Amino acid sequence: MIDAEVELSCRRPACPGALMSVIRPIASLLFVAVLVGLRAGDAADSRPNVLFLFTDDQRADTIAALGNKHIKTPHLDRLTNEGFAFRNAYCMGSTRGAVCLPSRTMLHSGRSLFRLDDVEERPHLGQTMRAAGYETWHLSKRGNTPHALHAAFEHSGYLNDREEREGGYAGRTGAGQAIEFLRSRDASRPFFMFLGFAGPHDPRGTNAEFRGLYDVDKIPLPVNYRPYHPFDNGEMLIRDEQLEAWPRTEEAVRRHLFDYYAMISHMDAQIGRIFEELDRSGLWDDTLIVFSSDHGLAIGSHGLFGKQNLYEDGMKSPLVFLGPGIPHGKSEALAYLFDIYPTICDLTGTEIPDGLDGRSLAPVIHGERESVRETVFLAYKNVQRAVRRGDWKLIRYPLVDVTQLFDLSADPHELNNLADGPAQAATVSELMSLLEREQDRWSDPDPLHVDDPLPAEVDVESFFDGDDNSKN
Repeated sequence: MIDAEVELSCRRPACPGALMSVIRPIASLLFVAVLVGLRAGDAADSRPNVLFLFTDDQRADTIAALGNKHIKTPHLDRLTNEGFAFRNAYCMGSTRGAVCLPSRTMLHSGRSLFRLDDVEERPHLGQTMRAAGYETWHLSKRGNTPHALHAAFEHSGYLNDREEREGGYAGRTGAGQAIEFLRSRDASRPFFMFLGFAGPHDPRGTNAEFRGLYDVDKIPLPVNYRPYHPFDNGEMLIRDEQLEAWPRTEEAVRRHLFDYYAMISHMDAQIGRIFEELDRSGLWDDTLIVFSSDHGLAIGSHGLFGKQNLYEDGMKSPLVFLGPGIPHGKSEALAYLFDIYPTICDLTGTEIPDGLDGRSLAPVIHGERESVRETVFLAYKNVQRAVRRGDWKLIRYPLVDVTQLFDLSADPHELNNLADGPAQAATVSELMSLLEREQDRWSDPDPLHVDDPLPAEVDVESFFDGDDNSKN
């Protein structure tokens, strides 16, 4: 009622915008305070604690227990081997080059890509858990999520993420502060912790211990490694694509993967420190642990280096749940990262707020349903669109009039484009129609066709030194 009354009064013409920006956060905090007060008198709380671990730029295929035999992730392996993993969890995409910002905003708001305008006025994940009586704690990178989405946490802070990454401390500070909170928390209440790591986003400074785990000359190239991307995908000048010159050499890709794997192993060790504290304090069996990342990263796949693409490498993230009542298993079900919000609510007995686009994955985890989604829709700026249904995936590049079609069951690395052959003309037509319907469903305003498409061919070597200062 408080939010509704404030919003109603501020719709009057006489209510200044500046006043609105002050009143709404205050009203939201009052709402939280009232509900927390109501919970204070409850009997001993038996709900699970929640530890949500979230990394930056971590591909879905960078956990050894999920099939990567070349990476060392013993603590994430423990999580995966004991918990429930989703193999097809996607970031819906981005309307800007810095994919992390909309991805994390979707995550915390439970809203989809083209419905983020009013997220600061809606109940976000931390606010919802605090209102349910959880002691809430947040630590992550500054600037990649709207401040209001963190403001309602009882304890909230930000990392000096560049210092962590350049100094070889990947995750050490965050893990240390998480352990401090676990030792000083209010033991009469369950906790909800969100720890956002700065890595494995570049720059990737990792100490000798973790670099020593790998031999740069023996790290295998991605199966879909290519020296060049075959056409202009609309984002060839972005900062991430200027980390290495074209052609992408095998040596350069191995060097980047060496740093990438070493940083992931370093972060894994820091996650292990937190797990050790949960074990030591007797909290392990009473804690729901969620692990994911904001999106993937090409890092040599398809001749690309960044996440500004809709290939599986760019938009898929690891997603694992472990906790009381969660069986061990793996699922091929399609999911979005913004499904995590209602799933956490469901698994903790917290009421799911109205107006979320996310769907709880709990029925999949508990074996009640095979999937809660039949289709995944992906978008990047106005230059790329994609849709996946079953094993068929179509990617559309409107500005250069290029279409790709992949059969992921036979071609999981998206190497064989079937769109131009007559054998799959009906499939292309069907998926293009589905893509248009998904655009309508998700309020995507951009066209799939333009009147005067640009040439698809591009001489990438000629513009490698182009000036693009997009932050990622």
